[in-house]
Amino acid sequence: MKIFVYSAHRFEKHFLEKAAQGKHELVYSAYALNENTAKLAQDSDVVSVFTSDDVSAGLVNLLYDYGIRFIALRSVGYDHVDIIKTKELGIKVANVPAYSPYAVAEHGVALLMALNRKIILGQQLMKKNNFSLDDLIGFDLHGKTIGIVGTGKIGTAFAHIMNGFGCNLLGFDITPNEELIQQTNISYTSLEDLCRQSDVISLNCPLNGQTKYLFNKNLFSIMKKETIFINTARGSIVNTKDLIEALGNKTIAGAGLDVYENEKPIFFSNHLNNVIIDPIFDKLRSLPNVLITGHQAFLTKEALTGIAETTFSNINDWANGEKCPNEL
Repeated sequence: MKIFVYSAHRFEKHFLEKAAQGKHELVYSAYALNENTAKLAQDSDVVSVFTSDDVSAGLVNLLYDYGIRFIALRSVGYDHVDIIKTKELGIKVANVPAYSPYAVAEHGVALLMALNRKIILGQQLMKKNNFSLDDLIGFDLHGKTIGIVGTGKIGTAFAHIMNGFGCNLLGFDITPNEELIQQTNISYTSLEDLCRQSDVISLNCPLNGQTKYLFNKNLFSIMKKETIFINTARGSIVNTKDLIEALGNKTIAGAGLDVYENEKPIFFSNHLNNVIIDPIFDKLRSLPNVLITGHQAFLTKEALTGIAETTFSNINDWANGEKCPNEL
């Protein structure tokens, strides 16, 4: 099959080529899928897209007109895809429902540790020959309460790590994870109670109609002033303006973010010679109690291998006329 890969990044090509095993023709484009680039996939059998691509209804129509009947996602999330429209047109879509959950969970812990122990500030001061410790006080994680919103595979991995630190775990999920309850000290509670009790809150839930702006001024207002807020899930689960306000007036202590609600035109690209016009993002990254990474939590060899292998497992199923278990 001829596969057009949108938003192709140098870091993933090796893994994609290895997983393809020479069975398919791959055409790479650094461009994201949009109205101007959809025609590039003409004459292809499959398009492969990333989270930064636009697969809304209008784009689905364009892809259909160009003969595309299969869309292979290189991601777990599919909130950027109009699934109703793809079903209406008969375009098959499959995602990567799971890859190394440890990649994202461990990155969340890294953000937490860096914020709590003032690692970035300490390095900046050291480079200036300032070895004073006065502004570098953190707190022990041992014995603290960790609130985990979403206890699927990534939330479970994060819970196990925090359990190893000797933390008390609170969970919030539509469906409690009974296996996790047996393996750790986690107890499930309401979202409001979790926010009131937790010293650290980690978001690990998907973005959908129920979770968009789930975290807003109301929830931030009931958190502890010492709370560190971690988001490695999706940016739009959080109302960024409300988060900025909470951080600015010290309603909460800090935030470690790997995602941002308006990240699509910013993340995954080099803007060294460009001006980023986004006052909300500028304000967010200027705050001293915020640490932001550019949606890199998934970026480990193990995760990239898993993403590539599942992507081509999906494509191989289609090529062989077999039912793909990951179709949406």
